[in-house]
Amino acid sequence: MSNLSRAKRKITLDKDNAWIFGVCAGVGDYLNLDAAIVRVIGIVGALFMPKVMVAGYLVAWLILDDKLTRK
Repeated sequence: MSNLSRAKRKITLDKDNAWIFGVCAGVGDYLNLDAAIVRVIGIVGALFMPKVMVAGYLVAWLILDDKLTRK
């Protein structure tokens, strides 16, 4: 991937692959990881820092845009 296309990428909500709001799926898509890996990391983080992780998840849900799907 070139630097130009990487600079134009941004994290979005992926409601097509969502379980709750699509935050983990969007982060996984941005990082080229499976959404399940991001979900496991989020759950483990929530076990150790529940207030931080829940607050971060809700803030991400509120500020991230929806992914535009092309058909």
